[in-house]
Amino acid sequence: MTAVSAKSRNGSRSALEKATLFYFVFVMYAYTTGGPFGLEDEVTTSGPGLTLIFHLFIPLFWCIPVSLVAAELTTAIPVEGGFYRWTRAGFGDFWGFLAGWWNWSASFLLGSAYAVLFTDYLSFFFPAITGWKHYLVAVAVVAMIAWVNVRGIKMVGVVSIVLEIFISLPIIALCAIAATKWRHNPFSPLIPPHTPSFQVFGVGLALGLWLYSGYEQLSSVAEEVDNPQRTYPRALALVVPLSIATYFLPTLFCLAALGNWSEWHTGYFSVAAQAIGGRWLGFSMTLAAMVTNLALLNATVLTSTRMPSSMAEDGYLPRLFTEKHPRYGTPWIAVIVSSVIYGLLAFHTLTQLLTVYIWLRIGVTVLTVLAAWRLRQTVPELARPFRIPWGKAGLRYVVIAPLVMSVVALAGSDPFARHWGPLAVGLGPLAYLASRKGMAKLK
Repeated sequence: MTAVSAKSRNGSRSALEKATLFYFVFVMYAYTTGGPFGLEDEVTTSGPGLTLIFHLFIPLFWCIPVSLVAAELTTAIPVEGGFYRWTRAGFGDFWGFLAGWWNWSASFLLGSAYAVLFTDYLSFFFPAITGWKHYLVAVAVVAMIAWVNVRGIKMVGVVSIVLEIFISLPIIALCAIAATKWRHNPFSPLIPPHTPSFQVFGVGLALGLWLYSGYEQLSSVAEEVDNPQRTYPRALALVVPLSIATYFLPTLFCLAALGNWSEWHTGYFSVAAQAIGGRWLGFSMTLAAMVTNLALLNATVLTSTRMPSSMAEDGYLPRLFTEKHPRYGTPWIAVIVSSVIYGLLAFHTLTQLLTVYIWLRIGVTVLTVLAAWRLRQTVPELARPFRIPWGKAGLRYVVIAPLVMSVVALAGSDPFARHWGPLAVGLGPLAYLASRKGMAKLK
């Protein structure tokens, strides 16, 4: 345990400007939520009633237990690499490597997709952005966000604040106007008629898990946060309820005002905003949806690029990834390499590949909650300024609830995800063997 902590703190960090609670809350919210966009298809596939229930139910069995685990382990082991190093401390090199590798490789799917989705929205306003122009814009977006992240977490926080304020204003206006036009029961029907119940439940649950994932991810930048033992739990306490409200309230009010649940589709919040508040609100919501992808990409680069740098410090990847920027103290090589991969993959929407992402995300989350249980057994004397409440019952809750949700979500995932998800997960052990062999040759 001491070796893990010490190794992560080696090297000069004097140039690193740390984020306070104010900035960190916006960074965490940008990564975990960003805005309500992305859940629209859940309304038609699972039904309006079940969708709303999901957004009250899933947090109790997914993001809240994961947040409690992240709060305890961040206060106990506040190191760069976060959940990757917790897993390694609890279960050894192999499982620690998998946690880091799965997270880093999953970011390739997300990072490139966010850049493409931003460009897709931009093309609504500028239809000439097609083909190679579309690709160049997506690459330029990745390059811009990479520059922000090389500047450090404080700059990432500043950008997150600006973007999230811009996103929030039309969402608040939509909720306020829609609340005055309540005409329908937003929970009716509970599920779509004539649809197999388990299929409806499983698909909607998988999407819900994706929407409420990532609350442990910001632990990867613990050493870049001012007083992480105090800041991380407080940030979680603010962001989790804010995220629930962000998804639940706009959906509730739009369904209550319009009652046309069967017409919901990707990007429907813009359509709903125009129907409820006029063209100006629809235009504002489309801009907000576009900017949300910038916010998500910005925070994704921050969290995911600490994986290769931390894994390189531990001897799994070339030492080049540990290089810190001489002025900003950030792992700039890891940021650049990851961003190049995002750019290379930004030639396609990757929408279907996002269903594979949930397999990798579930793998990381399961290892994270199991690490909390394991470290309670192996190092019970470890100082834990924040402890998961309710004693042994609380510990069982934060482990069992995500495990059950994971099994149900994977069982109900679509055929494409069931085919390619296990393959993506299975590449982790192969990467571990290749890493061990490759690093052995360099010694």
